[in-house]
Amino acid sequence: MDKSKRLFLKSKRSFRRRLPPIQPGDRIDYRNISLINRFISEQGKILSRRLNRLTLKQQRLITIAIKQARILSLLPFINNEKEFKRRESTTRTTGFRTKKK
Repeated sequence: MDKSKRLFLKSKRSFRRRLPPIQPGDRIDYRNISLINRFISEQGKILSRRLNRLTLKQQRLITIAIKQARILSLLPFINNEKEFKRRESTTRTTGFRTKKK
């Protein structure tokens, strides 16, 4: 097959049916931290709708709930535990600079 024709062929993906991330009984609310944590990355970023497999309305509600939880300090704005540990472990051994006469 010619290379130019290969570009137009779609790759065949295996189709796996996953459970929807939000069940009908779940309330999307800033107090429901266990539900909200599923839609946040390790760095603390809000995951996209494509990754979450949510509807537009659900994604909007999740985003509002995450922002409210951050403002009320139920969730961190960013998760930088690794950076914090790295900064903690490196100590400065340099002393004060003195003026030369």
